[in-house]
Amino acid sequence: MRALRELKVLLRLPDFRRLFAIRLTSQFGDGLIQFGLAALFFFSPEKASTAHGVAAAFAVLLAPFTIVGPWAGVFLDRWRRRQVLLVGNLLRVVFTLLLVWAMAVAGEGVLVYVLALTILSINRFLLAALSAALPRVVDGELLVTANSVAPTLGAGAAFLGAAVGVLLHRILPTGGPNGTLVAAAVVFLAASLLPLRLAADRLGPDHRPTGGEIVDQLRHLAHGLADGARHVVARRTPATALAVMAVHRFIYGAMFIAAILVSRNVLAAPSDTNAGFANFAVILGASAVGFGLAAVVTPVVHQWISPHRWIALCLVLGAASQLLLTITLTRTTMLIGSVLLGLAVQGGKIAVDTIVQRDTDDEFRGRAFSLYDMLYNSAFVAAAALAALVLPDTGYSRIAFGALAIAYLVAAAWFTRTRVRPILDNTTVPGSTTAATAPDGELTAEA
Repeated sequence: MRALRELKVLLRLPDFRRLFAIRLTSQFGDGLIQFGLAALFFFSPEKASTAHGVAAAFAVLLAPFTIVGPWAGVFLDRWRRRQVLLVGNLLRVVFTLLLVWAMAVAGEGVLVYVLALTILSINRFLLAALSAALPRVVDGELLVTANSVAPTLGAGAAFLGAAVGVLLHRILPTGGPNGTLVAAAVVFLAASLLPLRLAADRLGPDHRPTGGEIVDQLRHLAHGLADGARHVVARRTPATALAVMAVHRFIYGAMFIAAILVSRNVLAAPSDTNAGFANFAVILGASAVGFGLAAVVTPVVHQWISPHRWIALCLVLGAASQLLLTITLTRTTMLIGSVLLGLAVQGGKIAVDTIVQRDTDDEFRGRAFSLYDMLYNSAFVAAAALAALVLPDTGYSRIAFGALAIAYLVAAAWFTRTRVRPILDNTTVPGSTTAATAPDGELTAEA
């Protein structure tokens, strides 16, 4: 099979393997951190079990992520991305150990929230750097396979990290959370050392301004992000891909919050938080299966259809996952719906990553993925706000799931009518130093 041949070629690229190792190690640590925070904020007995409570916790944790986007883009287009990966993970070691100290000395409070937000914000910055760096080590049609393998297996590494967190929590019942956080700090330390295997300039960007230019750019962060936005919009295909990604993320966010409530209040007794957490872990596992299927299916499907058509099909598949839940809510339908939604979301994301990477100039790619990050997290926060308004405390509403299915179908109908090739003329925006160039290969061409 062509996809398997491409995967074998991909794994023979030394710098891809090195970048891939950084992603897997870093996201394994993410899983450890995320398990501890999930247990703390959503599944402790005194914590929120209502739609409003869960949505508020998500807003606190995710809303600041949208602030990271503008800073990330400007820096990722001006700093060595290898150094970003090295220093970013070192900072996470420091802040994670501070979080251990804060929980041991002061318990949950404002400081714990601030440190958690800082660690998670650095995580989004690093993921943006990894995405912006990927086209520097892979090009042509192999980029589709790389976008299937790297983010999907990275998500799998995060899930494995969360599973290890569960195990540590059970082995160390009195110090489980702190033990998990210390383990995460060790993993982040390993992730900070792995970038040293890459040459300092290997991940770009090619043009780095002088110190004076950097200071000037820091004074004009909004202008830099606006330039990136204008470039993406002028190219058209990256802008429409980002829009459809936001729809996916919004619906997945609504389902994520519904899954927490269903796990706590329907599939288990509301007072049994351990059973609720176990139910939620199984649902996340089903989503992870869908993510894994996307990594296998997407490169295979790419042999016959374009990324553009695959995104439209993923939107239809997402609608099917919601329609299933409008019929009935059982453990079985919840798990099947989670697998289908995971496949739809990750399959679409792989294609969106490919389009944004391929159709955006390298000079603007960091800012493009910062916009990606802003939309990614803003859509999740918006989903939390919607859930607080329309979902009952059980998390289940046929009307809400039916509306989400309709939204998927409308998005699919709209996306099939958008451009499949980028606009290459007159895309230079103020502040750019290079004109637009043609994308590698013909991956946007209709099959």
